Amino acid sequence: PIKRALISVSDKLGLAGFAAGLTAAGVELFSTGGTRQFLEAEGLSVRDVAQYTGFPEMLDGRVKTLHPKVHGGILARHDRPDDLAALEQHGIVPFELVVVNLYPFEATVARPDVAFEDAVEQIDIGGPSLIRAAAKNHAFVTVVTDPAQYKEILEQVAAQGCTSLDLRRKLARS
Repeated sequence: PIKRALISVSDKLGLAGFAAGLTAAGVELFSTGGTRQFLEAEGLSVRDVAQYTGFPEMLDGRVKTLHPKVHGGILARHDRPDDLAALEQHGIVPFELVVVNLYPFEATVARPDVAFEDAVEQIDIGGPSLIRAAAKNHAFVTVVTDPAQYKEILEQVAAQGCTSLDLRRKLARS
């Protein structure tokens, strides 16, 4: 079952409805910075990743999710007692759903007046790390990278509390 979702997105299209659907299905939401503020403004209960990890966002938001409590929760294999024991030993919760879309680098650099410094800040580091970790562990984690995927995921979570392995495999490939 999907108990926890980590949500950190640049494109918030459709996010409020998706997150509300997850909450209605009993999924606990964890989020960072602007995404957390957006979800809270929509009236949703969201756990702050910085409070969970005990480590604040830093370097103007460049470091948010690059933490063992985040990646351990994504990469833990739920069928391995040693993985689950390590989570418990270190106070790590598993994440069964990771919702990430990347900074709009291509759109930013396509602007004729973009400053080099602005372009550099659109090179996402944490997002690709989260996506790759979730895709690697797709046997247990659903990775979501596009708002167009929200509907199918919500349908499965609402109907069965989880996503199918077939869907997780499809999403990990995309």
